[in-house]
Amino acid sequence: MDDDVRGAGDEVDPVEAIAADVFSRACTSRGALEHVTGKWSLLALTALLDAPHRFGELRRRVDGVSEKMLSQGLQALERDGWVHREVRSSIPPHVEYRLTPAGADLAPRLLDLVRFVEDRMPDVHRAREVHDSRT
Repeated sequence: MDDDVRGAGDEVDPVEAIAADVFSRACTSRGALEHVTGKWSLLALTALLDAPHRFGELRRRVDGVSEKMLSQGLQALERDGWVHREVRSSIPPHVEYRLTPAGADLAPRLLDLVRFVEDRMPDVHRAREVHDSRT
């Protein structure tokens, strides 16, 4: 709400009062950005685009991630509101992860980045060869 519209007794929601500026050292969006752009979290988010996954399925899909790193990444993504964790009471019990609406909005953007990098790999390999030949 703008200052000129807000009444004298209206309180400002502290969450709304925070203006995100990732280039500012004090900006809390840096932490959230780090959570979604970390290698394992980025891959987990894009893997969840297909469908919800159990932890073991997700770990197999994100080849090379350790149980600890995947667990830490998923906890951070859940805390930030990108991923929903649901404990299913079945026999045996299991945990399922799915994207929240915010995560479903974010993940395709990350997948675009992944595809962009994959498509540019021939250029990356050439650039690395040129660089390495000079050093």
